[in-house]
Amino acid sequence: MSKKVSVIMGIYNCANTLEEALDCILNQSYTNWEVVMCDDCSSDNTAEIAEQYVKKYPGKFILLKNQENHGLNYTLNKCLKIATGEYIARMDGDDLCAKERFEKEINVLEQNTEIAIVSTDMHFFDENGIWGKTYTEVFPTKKSFLKGTPFCHAACMVRKKAYIDVEGYSVSERLLRVEDYHLWIKMYAKGYRGMNIQEPLYSMRDDREAQGRRKFKYRLNEAYVKGYAIKALNLQKWNYIWCFRPIIIGLLPENLYRILHRNK
Repeated sequence: MSKKVSVIMGIYNCANTLEEALDCILNQSYTNWEVVMCDDCSSDNTAEIAEQYVKKYPGKFILLKNQENHGLNYTLNKCLKIATGEYIARMDGDDLCAKERFEKEINVLEQNTEIAIVSTDMHFFDENGIWGKTYTEVFPTKKSFLKGTPFCHAACMVRKKAYIDVEGYSVSERLLRVEDYHLWIKMYAKGYRGMNIQEPLYSMRDDREAQGRRKFKYRLNEAYVKGYAIKALNLQKWNYIWCFRPIIIGLLPENLYRILHRNK
C-alpha cells in the first residue's frame, strides 16, 4: 500500500447521507488514503458533519469551504490543489461503494501502465433499494464519446499526472453537470486512455429528487460537450448529429424520460 489515494469530494446539502459515504471510505480494504472535502456553501449542516470526521480522524480528512456556491468543477479543482496522492479518486456525499473498490481500481492502474482512468459499473438505488445498474464498455475508444460519457465519474480513480496535464476541470457554466464528460475528452485528446471494471463497486443514489435536478440547460451543456468531443478527438463531421440527442431527450415528458432512464 505504498501509493497514496486522494479522494476529492465536493459536498453540498448532503447532511442526511454524508456519514454513510464517508464510512464507506473508512471501511476500504486499501488504507493509504486521504479525503479532501470542499463544502460548496451548503445551507444545511453538511459542513458540521464533515468537521466531525476531520476532528475524529486527524490527517485522514481535510475540509475546505467555498464562501459562495461555485459548482462541482470549481470545487473539485480546489480539492485537487492540495491533494497529495499519486492517484485521485472521486466520491459523492450521497453515494456508497464496496469496501474493495479502491483496492481493485489500484490493481488495474498498477498492472496496466497504459491506463490512466479506471472506473466501475454502478448500481442505482433509492429508498426502496437497488433498481438498476450501468453496463459500461471495458475499453472506451474516441468514438465512445459520441454516445455520452464512457466513465462513471463518482466511481473513478485517475493518475494525478493526467489531471495535471489537462489542468484539472474546466470551469464554465456550459460545463455544469458535464464536467466529467469534458474532462475525459481532454485526457483522451492528450493520449490518455481508460478502462472500466465491469463490476458494480459503486452505488449511486438516484431518487425522485435526483430526477428533478436534471434541468434542460444541462441537456444543452451535454450537446455542447459532444460537439467539443468531435472537434478535440478529430472525429468525422457527420457525427455532429449526435449533438441533437440530449436535446431531444430533454424535451421528452418527465414520465417517459423516467422510464427510459430506468431501463438504460
